[in-house]
Amino acid sequence: MRRVLLVAGVLCTSACAWGPGMHMDEGAFRERHAGKAGEGADDAFEIIPINAGLLSKQEAARKQARPAPKQDPLAEVAADYNYRVAPHDVLSVIVWDHPELTIPAGEFRSPEATGHPVAADGTMFYPHVGVIQVAGKTLGEIRELLTRRLTHVIERPQLDVRVVSFRGQKVQVTGEVAVPSSLPITDVPMRVQDAISQVRGFTPEADLRAVTLSRGGKTFTLDLQALYEEGDVSQNWLLQNGDIVHVPDRSRNKVFVLGEVRKPSSRVMVKGRMTLAEAIGDSEGFDPVSSNPAKLYVIRGNFDRPTIYKLDAESPDALLLATQFELRPHDVVFVSAHDLTRWNRIISQIQPTVQLLWQAIDLGDRAVILQSP
Repeated sequence: MRRVLLVAGVLCTSACAWGPGMHMDEGAFRERHAGKAGEGADDAFEIIPINAGLLSKQEAARKQARPAPKQDPLAEVAADYNYRVAPHDVLSVIVWDHPELTIPAGEFRSPEATGHPVAADGTMFYPHVGVIQVAGKTLGEIRELLTRRLTHVIERPQLDVRVVSFRGQKVQVTGEVAVPSSLPITDVPMRVQDAISQVRGFTPEADLRAVTLSRGGKTFTLDLQALYEEGDVSQNWLLQNGDIVHVPDRSRNKVFVLGEVRKPSSRVMVKGRMTLAEAIGDSEGFDPVSSNPAKLYVIRGNFDRPTIYKLDAESPDALLLATQFELRPHDVVFVSAHDLTRWNRIISQIQPTVQLLWQAIDLGDRAVILQSP
């Protein structure tokens, strides 16, 4: 029995790899992905140290990777914008010196009530003119058409045409905005930022970098954060009838902080930005008893092609590097346990078993003593 106890003790103390909890084995990581290195760069699966040289390379790559300005499909329309009447709009026609045509129902009614609604088929009725097609025409074109038709009953008519109720063309604004709603398109060009302003802006949970514009079965992604912070006006597209502007929430922009920190958790990035130091600080820092700051890892990408960065933060001045290392959504920050911590955990796990075996041996020895003459 004593031999069994001795063998169990040797096996349990021979390798810390048997310890409970997660730990980062750099050698096992390289072996696991060694056969896949040929699919990409030779160092695709290397553990990259976080140092000043790496930060300089990332900064240079960030500047080079800035996306080219977007091309607004309606840029030419925006340059010479002219509202075109749509079905369900209400028009007001003013014929000077002829009040019987301008306000035939009385002067104390609203313009919408006295106006001329455009039917669903795009036509409108007007006295002495009859039914005319107005949908798709500008106000100037409608004015010329009515003037030409009224010359048969009025000598040299002078008239003006206005839209008193814009009801025919709308855009939808949904998602993380203060008041999601539909907005009418008017004779003033409406861009994405104009629509956001009319719904009272974003909520605190909005992700400004991934605003989507759905149009004609296609979806475009606009970075409004670049518009506000960098003045990238190419993100501010002109809207047209049927557009849907959706502002997503930022819950997908998470960073996961695990391992030996005081408060392992997932952290939501603010405006899509978070540094390694912020992630550790928001998790209340390293666990002073169990952590090994010399093994701080950032795991990025998918399982088939991961990229792992390592920071030796055993010296506090190394955290200056962490303040400049930018994280990305879905990064995993892992703080490894100290070797002594893993050893103590192994001991705490095997202690009940050792005590049980020892008690069994002790009972066996007592039984032998009692049986001896």
